[in-house]
Amino acid sequence: METLIVTGGAGFIGSCFVRRAVARGEVRIVNLDKLTYAGNRDSIPVESAGHVFVHGDIADRALVKRLLQEHSPSAIINFAAESHVDRSIDGPLTFVETNVLGTCRLLEEVRAWYASAQADQRDRFRFLHVSTDEVYGSLGAEGLFTEQTPYSPNSPYSASKAASDHFVRAYHHTYGLPVLITNCSNNYGPYQFPEKLIPLMILNAIEGRPLPVYGDGSNIRDWLHVEDHCAAIELVLERGSIGDCYNVGGLNEHTNLEIVQMICELVERICPHLPHAPLNQLIQFVKDRPGHDQRYAIDAGKIQQQLGWNPQQNFAAGLEQTVQWYVENSDWVERVQSGEYRRNRLGLGEDPQG
Repeated sequence: METLIVTGGAGFIGSCFVRRAVARGEVRIVNLDKLTYAGNRDSIPVESAGHVFVHGDIADRALVKRLLQEHSPSAIINFAAESHVDRSIDGPLTFVETNVLGTCRLLEEVRAWYASAQADQRDRFRFLHVSTDEVYGSLGAEGLFTEQTPYSPNSPYSASKAASDHFVRAYHHTYGLPVLITNCSNNYGPYQFPEKLIPLMILNAIEGRPLPVYGDGSNIRDWLHVEDHCAAIELVLERGSIGDCYNVGGLNEHTNLEIVQMICELVERICPHLPHAPLNQLIQFVKDRPGHDQRYAIDAGKIQQQLGWNPQQNFAAGLEQTVQWYVENSDWVERVQSGEYRRNRLGLGEDPQG
């Protein structure tokens, strides 16, 4: 059985990838996660012959070296990242340390291991780096991000992810490391840490807390269900062309205000006896985030045409299922909270990586 090392595998997207892989039972997962505030062992399967959890940091070169030598993986899927835009504005250096230096230290150990690996290991090995559409900057009313769109990051978070993307690409062209990069739009779904837009609004609506919306709520995002995203990553890992990038989008553009209004309607339907309904009265427009990108939208034509991927989840149904999941899993929500995070703090970072 082949082994995959998954970094950041206890986070939102990484844990979905791990759950899917463990359920199939076709590979062995070594799950390396630092367990920061957004990482949660409640989101991943229990340890077994097919799933080994390692509490550690991608920047710990000695640990990474040991894992590579011990497990000889056929691939590394790098989800590990600091991902919340608001947090990057408050403390940008943490994002540099994890997303840039952490990725570079991981790459260095992978490069050294790969150079000494047997020929058959080298032939099958892949390093897949999971990134974001935010590296491309902001769109106007028209147009879509393609794989040829120049990088133009506008937040410390997106700048740190852009830098990590460039280093991954450079390790391919300079050292021959067989890399793949995916850039995705906003993810949503179960198990997302409740500082991101959709879970934050769901939980605040249930509890009758304010629903803070930046500016006038007109900022537009393209929403991708986390299961569709992980299906795309699996395809890229299996069939993607070495050295290539693949944009993964949900083909679901909505303004932030539209998303909040949809959530209000769904929470009222699923929880019909809330004393603070109607929930749209909880919406509060607040001062906009510095450097807030106006619109993201992805052209997913390359992955659709070359690999046959298409999103399977209808957005309305997916959002309803997500609301239902948070309503039914209050124990998970309570356990995932940390002393660092308060839900009434503005938490509208839209990026999918958290």
